[in-house]
Formats: sequence, C-alpha cells, structure tokens
Amino acid sequence: MAKVAITCNGAEAGNVFSPFILGSAAAASGDEVVLFFTPGGAPALVKGKLEEMREVKGLPDLLELYDGVQSLGGKVYVCELALEAKGLMEEDFREGVEVVGATTFLNEIKDATITFSF
Repeated sequence: MAKVAITCNGAEAGNVFSPFILGSAAAASGDEVVLFFTPGGAPALVKGKLEEMREVKGLPDLLELYDGVQSLGGKVYVCELALEAKGLMEEDFREGVEVVGATTFLNEIKDATITFSF
C-alpha cells in the first residue's frame, strides 16, 4: 500500500478534477490518500462549489469522486491560511473537509511514496 499526497492550488474545474480522479483511483486501489487544498484551491471545497463543476463532458461525476475518496478513507485538507486569505470560515466547507496547517499536512505525508501537485 502506497501513500499518495496530492496538492491542489486552483479552484477551477481544470485544477480540481485531476486531484479527485487520481485520489479516488489511488484510494480504490487500497492506497492511503491525502489531498491538500492550498488557499488558491480552497474555494472549490466551499459547500455547493463542486456541484457547480460536477458535469464536464467526458469526465467522471465530481461529487462521486469526492464521495469515493471520503468513503475509502482518504483525507481532504484545506490549508488554514485560506480562512483569512479568502475570507472563509471552517463551516463554509463541505462535510468531510478538515482545516489544517501546512505543518500538519507535511507531517501527514512525510512517508508519502507518490506525490502530485495541480
């Protein structure tokens, strides 16, 4: 079993689909998955935003990907710097998203064998 660390630094569909496609595939393969959304990517995880991006021709349903990552034990983190930088509050994020600092993320992935950044 590998540990897969994926960062996302953009809130547009082009930035968000890849982390969830790779994350859900890794989780379905039995790998441990940690997704980290930087302040640039954090707005994508505000309640309702994935629903706005969910249907892109030729791509899987984004909500199904998100739910797949969650149900298979993947962790979805948002950088705490996004709160002030983007004017967000913890309760703005969808269920299952945890707000953490960069130190927590780095400690969580220090033994990651596969990393991606989008």
